[in-house]
Amino acid sequence: MSLDVYTRFIFAFIAILVLLGLFAWLGRRFGLAERPASGGKRRLAVVEIAPIDGKRRLVLLRRDSTEHLVLLGPDSAVVVESGITDPIQPPAFARLVDGTPS
Repeated sequence: MSLDVYTRFIFAFIAILVLLGLFAWLGRRFGLAERPASGGKRRLAVVEIAPIDGKRRLVLLRRDSTEHLVLLGPDSAVVVESGITDPIQPPAFARLVDGTPS
């Protein structure tokens, strides 16, 4: 086989790798990989992670409008505080005065 065949193979291989990288970047850029399973708004989110030491970390999780503080370790997960209301949401009395639904 001549050197021309090997050169064409290498260029074609590089072109395929570049196209795969481009499609992966476009998919991440336009959110194709992060589509919610139900097709609607996501209900669960990781708000913040704070490392305690090399093995443990505190994780603040949000489910709907409620937050939960969880301590994660190598062998366990402990709920430190549950039912934390969303700090962005106004208090119930303010919602009643403004007339916004709860």
